[in-house]
Amino acid sequence: MSPEMTAYLPLIVIGLVVLVLAVWLIARSGRKARLIDDESTTPLARDVLEDGAARAARNQALIDAPRAVEITQGDTSAAANSQAVAASPLGTDAEAGPDLAPAPPPAATGAPDDLTRIKGLGPKLSSLLGEFGITTFAQIAAWDQGEIERIDAKLGRFSGRITRDQWVEQAKLLAAGNEAAFVAQFGRNGQ
Repeated sequence: MSPEMTAYLPLIVIGLVVLVLAVWLIARSGRKARLIDDESTTPLARDVLEDGAARAARNQALIDAPRAVEITQGDTSAAANSQAVAASPLGTDAEAGPDLAPAPPPAATGAPDDLTRIKGLGPKLSSLLGEFGITTFAQIAAWDQGEIERIDAKLGRFSGRITRDQWVEQAKLLAAGNEAAFVAQFGRNGQ
């Protein structure tokens, strides 16, 4: 080593130590959780999920609260529908807006259809339509343009699928039991 380098070596070491210390202080100050000693019997650092910790009263009240309105699937009365709308937080159909009527109830005759047979309608959309009371091919086949727009507005990120994937045309063929025409026009599922 040269004598000049030896003279600067202690300064280089001190500079590195200061740099490491500065990085450590910056990293430590960026922590979000900090322990605060409040000098009470129960420290603030105690986890509320520990054994023996009390449940949050607000959350437990929401869990224990009775449902506002329960409508059975067979109940198609206007009184039941208006009661359900009145029980919503806004007094109207919260998602669709005040001028839209609630979805028609599922058909009382027969079991629900496997809506996932319609191309472009997967399990998530089938579940969502079930929440709206749509469970059969006949219900989808009977949609007019106004009903398509009303349901499409509720589909969120799936909006536009009804017309793009021709759900109504597919449902008409499936509701009629015309498998040959369905396969000829839309192909088999999974192909």
